[in-house]
Amino acid sequence: MESSILTDVFLPASLFVIMLGMGLSLVLDDFRRILKYPKAALIGLVNQILLLPLVGLGICHLFQLPNELAIGMMLLAACPGGVTSNLISHVSRGDTALSVSLTAMSSLVTLITIPLYVGFAFNYFNNTGQEVDVDEMGMLLQVVVIVIIPIAIGMFIRSRSEDFALRMDKPVRIFSTVLFLLILLSIIIAEKETIVKYFPQIGGATVALNLLTLLIGYYSAKFFSLNQKQAITIAIETGIQNGTLAIVIASTVLANFTLSIPAGIYGLVMFISGGFIMYYFGKKLAKEVE
Repeated sequence: MESSILTDVFLPASLFVIMLGMGLSLVLDDFRRILKYPKAALIGLVNQILLLPLVGLGICHLFQLPNELAIGMMLLAACPGGVTSNLISHVSRGDTALSVSLTAMSSLVTLITIPLYVGFAFNYFNNTGQEVDVDEMGMLLQVVVIVIIPIAIGMFIRSRSEDFALRMDKPVRIFSTVLFLLILLSIIIAEKETIVKYFPQIGGATVALNLLTLLIGYYSAKFFSLNQKQAITIAIETGIQNGTLAIVIASTVLANFTLSIPAGIYGLVMFISGGFIMYYFGKKLAKEVE
């Protein structure tokens, strides 16, 4: 995919606004809350930071993905959960506070791990035998600009004017989601032949990544005796990835549209599974409350 104003300006801008909206919903207590749920938080972070990339690597081998799609899959697996995971967790009657805390914490930790995992993937799936030089520091700085800075701005605004932040939270989320979908739709239309070409190769792999990580998240929580609400949240935080971030990194930082295809297709799969989770658990737990 050739560089364009869509990929170089509007797509990163939409992610910036999405992260700003996330910042408007966060306070410092969301980070301190990790100390309140140490076991649940540790399980969620281990799943996110260690198990997800391992599962992604296994799926790359199982489905024998071409090199670029394998690297894109590893990029997706390295990304944290996004604000979508908070929404799904809330509607599913999971532990929303835990979800927000894990999303915030994993967003910070993956600043370091994304460049490391992507650098590993480039060299691991490189068939030339020559080491690929990946600018991890440059990637780190760009991720800071499009993720951490807008979150910090949003949190600062909330600390200064909580009423304004609460009023703007929903409109900003709606606007940023619509903006992102319009931009993504434009890119899909422009690159539809490329996407159709690669869908048979990557479709099954994205479904496998989504379902396996959801199951790993849920049953790892159950194994360590977490309650049902925490188990639902851990499953969602493990299995719902920030595909938007993966697409932006692939399209702008790495300047390779093919690397973004796994994240683009995964987004469709994620919303289907997320919709099922919201319907099933939301309805089931609502009956238990009655």
